[in-house]
This record gives sequence, C-alpha cells and structure tokens, in this order.
Amino acid sequence: MGQTIQHLVLVPGSLCDERVWQNQARDLRDAAQISVARLHGHDSIVGMAKAALADAPETFALAGFAMGGRVALEMLRLAPERITRLALIDSSVHPIAPGEAERRQPQIDLAHSEGMAAFARWWNPQIVHSSRRDDAEYMGLLEAMADSFSPEEYQQEVSALLNRPDPRDLLETIAVPTLVLFGTEDMLSGAERNQSIADAIPGAKLVAIEETGHFPMLEKPGQVTAAMREWLAS
Repeated sequence: MGQTIQHLVLVPGSLCDERVWQNQARDLRDAAQISVARLHGHDSIVGMAKAALADAPETFALAGFAMGGRVALEMLRLAPERITRLALIDSSVHPIAPGEAERRQPQIDLAHSEGMAAFARWWNPQIVHSSRRDDAEYMGLLEAMADSFSPEEYQQEVSALLNRPDPRDLLETIAVPTLVLFGTEDMLSGAERNQSIADAIPGAKLVAIEETGHFPMLEKPGQVTAAMREWLAS
C-alpha cells in the first residue's frame, strides 16, 4: 500500500490569489494534495478564516502568507483539531498601530480613483526586492493579482486588517510542527517580527530567505519549496 498523501491548504496574502503560490502548488504535488483559499469579498479576518475552513479537508497542513498568516492563525484558533502543521510566511502578529487607518486611506482613495492596476504599479515596487523591479513579467504577475480584486474588495481587506484580532495569545499554545519563513529584505515583515513569532511558538523553525522582499514564494521559489517540503515531512 502506498503512503497516504496529506492535504495542504495555502492561504494567500492581501491582493493575492492562487498565483502567489503557483510554484509551491506545482512543486509540492508529490508531497501533498494542495488547495488554495480564496479571500476575495470578506471584510474580516475571522470571516476569511471561516470561509477557508468551510472549503478545507477534514484535516490538513496549513500555510499562510502575510495577511494569510493572520487568517491561518484564526483558522487554528477556530479548529485546532483539524490542523496538523502550520507555516507562517512573511506574516506578522502586531496590533493596530496609531495612525494606521489614516495611512491606509490614501491607498484606498488611489484604488477607487485610478483602479487596482494603477494602485499595484505604485505599491508593488516598494515591497519587492530591488533586483526584481525591472522584471516586467514578475511585476506584471503582481499587478494582475491585484487587478483581480475590485476597489471595493480591496477596501474590505483593509477593513479586515484594521479590525484584525490579536493572535499573540495563541502563539504559545501552538502544538503542531511550525515553520516561520521570511524574506530578509521584506519591508512589511522583517527579521525582528518573524524572530519574535518563532520565539513565541514552541519548537518553531525560523528560516530566512536572503536577498528577498515580500514575496519569497515567487522571488526564491526553490528555497521556499525546499523549506516547506522539509516542514511537511517533519
């Protein structure tokens, strides 16, 4: 009899869809049955978590990227018995900072006034690694993902983030194999934040991907896939 292949649910980040996970979904097919959560149209992190759980197998490994990491933690809070292992990639757990809503409002305004593609062309060069800013194919992929959202759906995502639950109390209770992975030059979720997450989760493994911005799964897919393959086998 062959070995049973486990299920793996991948959760995208803000303004991302299944394409942000395309390399891992392709290259880990021999290790897991993979599905990608869809987060469009929800205005709360808990709502996203409930929707992802409704579409997920009975038990599964779970990986969340950026905002998807927060969704993954809420999935774990809601259904800990269903989740066999956890990966948090370029995620964060910090609470709302003073002035965060005011800083985000011009982004919402830009999305409504000029469209999601224009917003992506302004925003994405700030968060990718500097070596990738002139890569038309790569930047086009990021723009296409953002453009799959309407300005109204983006505003719902921002609302979800501005009213996000505080998951810090959950970290010390996590009792499944956990991977915390990040790009060393991610301006949104750097080394200090990821180190603090890994330190708070018993037995968590911290992996830093060098010379990488906010999208390590796309910028250094081989290294991320290798780390996830080891995590799936742990």
